[in-house]
Amino acid sequence: MTDLGSDFLTEHRRGNWVRLRTMIMLRWAAIFGQLTALIVAQRWFNLSLEIGLCYFAIGLSVVGNLVAIAIFPENKRLSSTENMLMGLFDLLQLAFLLFLTGGLHNPFAILMLGPVLISAAVLNTRPTIFIAATAILMVSLLAVYHLPLRTEEGFLLRTPNIFVFGKWLAMVIALIFLSVYSRRVTSELHTMSDAVTATQMALAREQKLTDLAGVVAAAAHELGTPLATIKLASAEIAEELDDRPDLKEDALLIRAQADRCRDILRSMGRAGKEDIQLRRAPLSELIREAAEPHEERGKTIHYEHAPGPGGEFTVPTVSRKPEIIHGLRNLVQNAVDFSRGTVWIDTMWTDDLISVRIVDDGAGYPPQLLGRIGDPFVRRRRAEADRKRRPGYEGMGLGLFIAKTLLERSGAELSFANASDPYEPRGAAGEKCGAVVEVIWPRSKLDAQLGAGSEPLGENRPIEI
Repeated sequence: MTDLGSDFLTEHRRGNWVRLRTMIMLRWAAIFGQLTALIVAQRWFNLSLEIGLCYFAIGLSVVGNLVAIAIFPENKRLSSTENMLMGLFDLLQLAFLLFLTGGLHNPFAILMLGPVLISAAVLNTRPTIFIAATAILMVSLLAVYHLPLRTEEGFLLRTPNIFVFGKWLAMVIALIFLSVYSRRVTSELHTMSDAVTATQMALAREQKLTDLAGVVAAAAHELGTPLATIKLASAEIAEELDDRPDLKEDALLIRAQADRCRDILRSMGRAGKEDIQLRRAPLSELIREAAEPHEERGKTIHYEHAPGPGGEFTVPTVSRKPEIIHGLRNLVQNAVDFSRGTVWIDTMWTDDLISVRIVDDGAGYPPQLLGRIGDPFVRRRRAEADRKRRPGYEGMGLGLFIAKTLLERSGAELSFANASDPYEPRGAAGEKCGAVVEVIWPRSKLDAQLGAGSEPLGENRPIEI
């Protein structure tokens, strides 16, 4: 499943999601706040400030916004580098303004957290670390170097040194903790969003394959009679063309049947999707259909279908849902990929539930990842033997996530385990000693003759010609 989402799962592209307009609006809000704070501090609290330099610092932000508006369109998507430079500019501008207004003695020094948190939310890890390190450096310098705050009467406004140190320490801790926390949460949200998108793509692809199967079945069914007629008529013409002058009628018949085939081909796309018989299949056939693409990969797949305690002997008829087929196919693919030679698919049913268990003779799941199986993009360091066996495999866990999501959508519960203790010597090839996946449905969710799928099939709609 690595290639399925390769076009949109690259982390560096997320820096292109932020519009320039958004950053400009945030900067205008910051400019308005800075101007308001300066006016209130000077006129209400009568503080003596380097007002010219303060307005110069704010003017830099104003000029930056005006230049950005003049040069770039508002809907421009900023690259990761451009986002980093904008965040760095805002950080340095704010640090310069705080230097002019008391440094860490200024209660607005807490705003140094803003550019770092925004960077953690929209940038990759390295630019975020760079901006966070710059913010820590600026906070440390502001604790020592700054212009003091004074009233018009000349009174010095200072916070005791112990509180300045405490504020510095608190801000450094907040910068580190909040940036890591924001980065982690944002990364998980992006990961889940990517995985859900990949799941939707997989389901859409499986739906198309299911529709294509319906088209093929409809074509085989509907074209059988006219093609047989064409074959018969053409054979008669070939045999009797020399001494039978009345073959014009057969030739006309061939033409009519060819026209009929043409009309059927035009409509069979619609007819295949309307074929109700294709919506149901015996459970054993559904399992074989899911595993069929992996039967020719050099591994042996054993099927076993048997009723459980109290279950009837007849194999249940189930709904052929694309999400079930694709989910089971991913589980079988994973088992075939990691097995040494054999995979077992055991199906069991009772009056209340239907169970499918997939077991292989491989090494099993890594014990440290058992609790995280089913999460998207779970990575682990691969052994050299594993690299040789599966050179193109990236090990993101996306396939299992898609399988788990699709099967749970159909009402199933999945459990993952190992058939043997991974810390003990591994069993021989051909033994059930590897990974175990069990999928259990309430029978009412899957059985086509129970629950929501219990309505009669009715008649197939005829193909209109």
